[in-house]
Amino acid sequence: METGNLINDKEAFFISHILIRWYDQNKRDLPWRETKDPYFIWLSEIILQQTRVVQGYDYYMRFTQTFPTVASLANAHEDEVLKLWQGLGYYSRARNLHTAAKMIISDFGGVFPSVYKDILSLKGVGEYTAAAVGSFAFELPHAVVDGNVFRVLSRLFGIDTPIDTTQGKKVFTDLANELLDPEHPGEHNQAIMELGALQCVPVSPNCGICPLSDICLAYSQNKVSAYPVKQGKVKVKERYFNYLDIRIGSSMFLNKRTGNDIWKNLYELPLIETEEKLTLDQLQETEAFRRIFEKAGNISIHPMGMTLKHVLSHRIIYANFYTITITDDVAIQEQFLKIDKANLFNFAISRLVDRYLEHQSEGDLFA
Repeated sequence: METGNLINDKEAFFISHILIRWYDQNKRDLPWRETKDPYFIWLSEIILQQTRVVQGYDYYMRFTQTFPTVASLANAHEDEVLKLWQGLGYYSRARNLHTAAKMIISDFGGVFPSVYKDILSLKGVGEYTAAAVGSFAFELPHAVVDGNVFRVLSRLFGIDTPIDTTQGKKVFTDLANELLDPEHPGEHNQAIMELGALQCVPVSPNCGICPLSDICLAYSQNKVSAYPVKQGKVKVKERYFNYLDIRIGSSMFLNKRTGNDIWKNLYELPLIETEEKLTLDQLQETEAFRRIFEKAGNISIHPMGMTLKHVLSHRIIYANFYTITITDDVAIQEQFLKIDKANLFNFAISRLVDRYLEHQSEGDLFA
C-alpha cells in the first residue's frame, strides 16, 4: 500500500498533540530523559538497541558511572569496555561505541556533534540513532523510526507495506516525518516510541484505553494483530561448538575471538567448531583436537555431560564442554592465553561461556 500524503498539517498537529499529552501523563521515569547531555543520551540509545529497558537500565548506570565523559570512554581500553558490556549481547555495539567516542575526540574536538550529518557519521550510528540523539539533545527535526514506531504507524493508518523492505522503510520514514511536530521534535519522538512500548504493544494491546483508538484504522477494522506486516523471516543457522576447559595446576587457558564473527574481541575457552554434533571419540579424531594436544603430555578428559543451547538473532549454537587436564603446557601456551583461574573474571567473555562457568563455579573450578 502506498501512503502518498495520508495526513495534512492540521491532522499531523492533532495527532502529535494527543501523543505528547499522553506521554506527559504516562512516560516512565528514566535517567536519560532527565538530561540534555548528548553523550548520555547517545549512551542510552546504543545500550537500548535490541535491549529491553529493564535490562539496559543497570548497564546505563554502570557506564555513566565508569565513563562519566566521552573522553573517559575514548581513553579506556577496549577490554574494559567489553567487560562492562558483558551479558548485554550484540557486542559490535560496544566496539562501535568505543570507536565513536574516539571519533568525537579526534574529529570534533571532544565536543559531541550537534549537526545531524555529523552525528550520523559516528561509528555505529544509523538514521534512527542520529534522529533520536539529534531530537532529544538538540531539538533537530528528524523523526525516529524504530520497531515501536513501525507498529504504531502501521496500525494507525492501516499500512500493509512490509516493514522489512526498502519500500516499507521509506514509506514509514516519510510518514513519520510528516507527522513530526517540528516545534517539539524531541518530545514527539519520545511520545510515539513510548506509546509503542507501553500501549500499542505487539500482542494483545488494550486498545480501549489508547488515546488514538478513535482514529486508528486497524482498531476500527478489528485487524490490530495483522500489523505491522513483515515480508519474511531470516533463515537461522545452526552451529556446533566444542569448548575445551584446559587446566594445568591452578591455571587455565583462554582464546580471544577475532575476525568478523560473533563476540569479536571477547575471550572464551579454546574452541573447536564442527559442522555437526560430535561424540567425544569423534572430536578426538579431528585434526584440530590433535593439533592442540599433540605435545600436551598426559591428558585426562572429563565430559561435562551438558549441552547448552544459545539462541542469537540469526544463529542457534549448541555447545558441549569438556574439562581437560594436561601435564605439559609449553605448546599450548603458544596457541592460547594462560591465566590463573582466580583472574578469570577480569576478562570479557561471551554469555555462553559465562553460563558454563557459572555452572562450574558450583563445583571445583574456583576451589
